[in-house]
Amino acid sequence: MPSESAVYTHGHHESVLRSHTWRTAANSAAYLLGELTPGALVLDIGCGPGTITADLAALVPEGRVTGVDREPGIVERARAEAAGRGLANTEFAVADVNGLDFPDDSFDVVHAHQVLQHLGDPVHALREMRRVCRPGGLVAVRDSDYGGFTWFPESPALETWNRLYHRVARASGGEPDAGRRLLSWARSAGFTDITATGSAWCYATEDERAWWSGLWADRTTASGYADLAVDGGHATAEQLAEIAAGWREWGGDPDAWFLVPHGELLCRA
Repeated sequence: MPSESAVYTHGHHESVLRSHTWRTAANSAAYLLGELTPGALVLDIGCGPGTITADLAALVPEGRVTGVDREPGIVERARAEAAGRGLANTEFAVADVNGLDFPDDSFDVVHAHQVLQHLGDPVHALREMRRVCRPGGLVAVRDSDYGGFTWFPESPALETWNRLYHRVARASGGEPDAGRRLLSWARSAGFTDITATGSAWCYATEDERAWWSGLWADRTTASGYADLAVDGGHATAEQLAEIAAGWREWGGDPDAWFLVPHGELLCRA
């Protein structure tokens, strides 16, 4: 494994995939959609279960979308997602952004959603993304920023969770406050034509609160993140259970509101 890789903090527990399969091009890549052309060749890095990948493929009917992920089982899920939608302009492969097995200048658009925050060297990854993007093409990246997460009402359990998540993610080699750093990373990678914007997910309805709090309660006690927290000595199983209970309590409050901010970039190659 290249030295630029880091441990994927979340793992692929059902509670993680519950979040990933919710993602669409509309709610997770709106900043990019106006740049797509019908015949574009697109690389979707860290495609996960393929919901965004499939949406992108539907938007470039005369082009092609290649989805890649490091986890073979997840690649199979993405392939099944595209097949289930009847999309003939997709292909999938196991690949690592730190060393992409594609020639230079292969794609019109290279896209990565919630990927750079999990890497030990995001600047190296951006250089690799630029390498496989044709001159004049776009590298598009979007990452959340855990330090900017905002919620109401105040919750000691959620405050403890946020501090703990930062410790676990950084101990695993990643950077949870990636959103605010994207512009700096892209400049360090050699990009000069950059459009930097921001957007957010907001969970405020009863169903949204139940979904968001429930998946984080489950992720806190049963996912790869939970294993890293305990095995790394960052928290005990009992402490994780207390945080999970706090998530469920917060999610049951009719006044509860949660904001997840993101940084996003369009980088012209």
